[in-house]
Amino acid sequence: MKSKIFAWVIVILLLAGAGFVYFKFYFVLGEGVKAGELNQIVYKGWVWKTYEGRLIQTGFRGAKKGTGIQSNEFNFSVVDKAVADSLMRCSGRVVELRYKEYNGMLPWRGMQKYVVYEILSVGDNASVSSEIPYVMSGDEISL
Repeated sequence: MKSKIFAWVIVILLLAGAGFVYFKFYFVLGEGVKAGELNQIVYKGWVWKTYEGRLIQTGFRGAKKGTGIQSNEFNFSVVDKAVADSLMRCSGRVVELRYKEYNGMLPWRGMQKYVVYEILSVGDNASVSSEIPYVMSGDEISL
């Protein structure tokens, strides 16, 4: 009787552990698209070499009064070598990337919980307009 209960406890603990590992490391929490200037893409690591990148996104800071334009960094990993090779030729250009967000990172998948798996578009910085159109009462005003 005790061995049967012990066996059930072990099975339940193994299932709970497997569920935890799945939801922590393999469950896709979210998918999305980020756009910005590709700052860097590097191939690095101590044991597992992975592709790591940084995207610089410009925007407006709204939390504090008197602050102006800020830049946000989007740090990501790339698993697919073909995508990473393409990104290595795009440094300094505006790129639009599709990514998956995980709850945790795995060393062989990369150092970030955001994993880029597709490049949607690549553009030049000159093609990005710095004018922000505002619509007020049906009239368009450019700053």
